[in-house]
Amino acid sequence: MRAVIMAGGKGTRLQSIASDIPKPMVSVAGKPILEYQIESLKGSGIEGITLIIGHLGNVIRDYFGDGTRWGVHIDYITEETPLGTAGALYFLKGKADEDFLLVFGDLMVDVDWKRFMDFHKSHGSLITLFGHPNTHPYDSDVIVVDEEDRVQRILPKKEERNFYYKNFVNAGLYCVSPGLLDLIEKPEKVDLEKELIAEQIPHGTVFAYHSTEYVKDMGTPDRYYSVTDDVVNGVVSSRNLKNKQRCVFLDRDGTINELRGFLNSAEDFELIPGVGEAIARLNASKYLVIVATNQPVIARGECSVEELDRIHMKLETELGKCGAYIDGLYYCPHHPHKGYAGEVPELKIDCECRKPKIGMLTHAAEDFNIDLAASWYIGDTTMDIQTGINAGMHTVLLHTGEAGQDHKYNVSAEFETPDLGGAVELVLKN
Repeated sequence: MRAVIMAGGKGTRLQSIASDIPKPMVSVAGKPILEYQIESLKGSGIEGITLIIGHLGNVIRDYFGDGTRWGVHIDYITEETPLGTAGALYFLKGKADEDFLLVFGDLMVDVDWKRFMDFHKSHGSLITLFGHPNTHPYDSDVIVVDEEDRVQRILPKKEERNFYYKNFVNAGLYCVSPGLLDLIEKPEKVDLEKELIAEQIPHGTVFAYHSTEYVKDMGTPDRYYSVTDDVVNGVVSSRNLKNKQRCVFLDRDGTINELRGFLNSAEDFELIPGVGEAIARLNASKYLVIVATNQPVIARGECSVEELDRIHMKLETELGKCGAYIDGLYYCPHHPHKGYAGEVPELKIDCECRKPKIGMLTHAAEDFNIDLAASWYIGDTTMDIQTGINAGMHTVLLHTGEAGQDHKYNVSAEFETPDLGGAVELVLKN
């Protein structure tokens, strides 16, 4: 497997930090960001790397040479004039006869590249985007996918959004089939996203891979210092999905949003004050944040799947405004008791995912390589606490929502706190 790194950026917005070197050579905790990328690729067994260089490219070539020092083989493509985000790929024709990875050189990244490529190949994709939630979806390009992870459209960051959307952002990493190179007819300026990808979306050949791994650009001083802290604190390497993950699982109603009975409309969804800030603290830590919620309103016919999706998109939109995000969301649509007008018969079953059973948690653990014993369940009911106990997790009961007054289970949480902010404080201390 080969990787191609676009390493020709000037780093105009980082002039206050480094002005005489290419952007990918800016030092983070003692070594260039490009070196972190090469080490991450090598960690997944990728030893053939092509660097596309331009502005002050000699600095990159002098530092990395042929890659022997890192146990890889590096070759170079030099842009004599800037060719956009894809024009230089023309020079790969005849060289790249297998699917390859494409990486933008200004990203701090540590991911399981093989897992990413396996997804790409299993979907027969022409190009696969690496998508993830981030802390600023409102000024990022957001990917919209169907149930098969096929990209339907990309919402540009510069367009106004007067609707709710999922926080699923294009990270700047791609798996590419050599067939994409056939679309670049000559070495001229080409925009990867606005031209190549946009033209292929209607053909159904573009897919998006969802990951919780660490990918952040360091294009501004603030982001540069944030990335540096994450490197020093071990957050970057800990998020690689080859490593067991720790997670904070959250109930939804009464934990994240105000308790409004059986919520069946996005317009009635409202975050509990302070929740966004609390989740943002977890996002900055080594913990994943995943919502696991029973939603019997689907089985009872009181809410459509489409409206539930709107509710959850509003959840992600509102959290995004607070600089926060969730890494995943699982819900159980089943309900075992029959007799409701408009109920959906096939969903009126005794399933394995309805809390306090742990099907949603084990599904998440499989998807994201989570160590449940090192994870937490936080909620406002005794059912939530029983769920966490059943999964062998640490538990926190909140005094928001039902505040444990459901009395469905005779259990005690490991901790109790007034709200989610207090629970996050406990998690981070423990």
